[in-house]
Amino acid sequence: MMRPTFWATWMTLGVISLGLSCAEKSASEVERFFPESFDISIENTASLARVDQAVALDITGIQTKYPGFNSDAFAVVAGDHELPSQAVDLNGDRQPDQIIFVADFTAQEEKTVTVRYASSGKIKREYPKRTQAELSHKVGGQFVDRKYEGGTFQNVSALRVPAEHTDHSLFIRYEGPGWESDKVGYRFYLDWRNATDIFGKKVPKMVLQNVGLDGFDSYHEMSDWGMDILKVGESLGIGSLGMWDGEKAVRVAQTDSITCTIAANGPVYSQIRTQYDGWEIGGKQYDLTSNLSITAGGRLTRHGIEISGNPENLCTGIVKHPDAKLLTKTGLENGWSYLATYGKQSLAEDNLGMAVLYRTPDLMEVQEDSQSHVVVLNPTGGKLTYYFLAAWEKEPGGIQNEAQFVQYLENVVAELNSPLKIRL
Repeated sequence: MMRPTFWATWMTLGVISLGLSCAEKSASEVERFFPESFDISIENTASLARVDQAVALDITGIQTKYPGFNSDAFAVVAGDHELPSQAVDLNGDRQPDQIIFVADFTAQEEKTVTVRYASSGKIKREYPKRTQAELSHKVGGQFVDRKYEGGTFQNVSALRVPAEHTDHSLFIRYEGPGWESDKVGYRFYLDWRNATDIFGKKVPKMVLQNVGLDGFDSYHEMSDWGMDILKVGESLGIGSLGMWDGEKAVRVAQTDSITCTIAANGPVYSQIRTQYDGWEIGGKQYDLTSNLSITAGGRLTRHGIEISGNPENLCTGIVKHPDAKLLTKTGLENGWSYLATYGKQSLAEDNLGMAVLYRTPDLMEVQEDSQSHVVVLNPTGGKLTYYFLAAWEKEPGGIQNEAQFVQYLENVVAELNSPLKIRL
């Protein structure tokens, strides 16, 4: 079933007009804002229902068939319902590359969705926010012995990490960028640690904008929204990137420079792009671009990586915990596999499931060191994509036991193995 329609605000040619709820808004009113249209057919090829499935359409492909399409003024409609959507610049060239929206599908359903647009001008809608990415650091103070003294936090769209910054410098709010959906939040340490952590959420609303404002460690205590639920230490945390040196996973620690950018911060899709120049490891240097993204209604973070210099491997994994059970599955030859853990491994001492999902052909070996369960992967042509996820029992409608978690993972793998078929 489609979700209830969302309230929208319309901004046209710089003049804001309050839109009616979609239940009140007539089809002719939508057509007045967006007189042009085309239909797309979307088929769920999997034999299971998909809820909040992200759909991405390449703008170049759209404009090849519909040259008048304007990514500054469009709306996506399914039947009588407008689907929250956004245009996304994937590569940082300040030009939108895709339009993204989420929709629900029954098993093997084929549905028609209409994209309506105005061929000129800008019309922006504001939808309820179901994803967020942010980066906040202090301004107005100064570094003293690598600690930042004074100043107040300010959200920024990008940051080239200062040379004075290190772990626990009190410069970046919750120590790095954060991203979240209505189910879960994540952060990574924007310093030599470069490891990913989890914010468990008890509420679906966006919360990161308020995390860490009242103290460095406040988010390690349970609050009304949730808390930091993972102890990372020297491990790979959840889904952190590294390189396997034959004995252990080595994180992206020693670099010439790091620049982090909030590439997207939208209602249904958010993305963080980080450029690591001069990653030094094993006597060699590499330039690395990391793109972390999340979509509305999902737990998965997609990690897309580009790296120079043809490294022998890259690796990722999950922190070890004595109370967590290791779960692995090797999938189809050209499909997806996972390494996961489940058990009372959260900092709240309750059930937490974590997983890394990777393409089966990319796997070189499954390994472990003293801190982490590790998958060693082959970055073909300098590119690699994998996913990671966390499922906390206290999230709204959360997974409560190992059997539910395994079934959830099986469904995720089935979805990855059966991508939507989209026809313009």
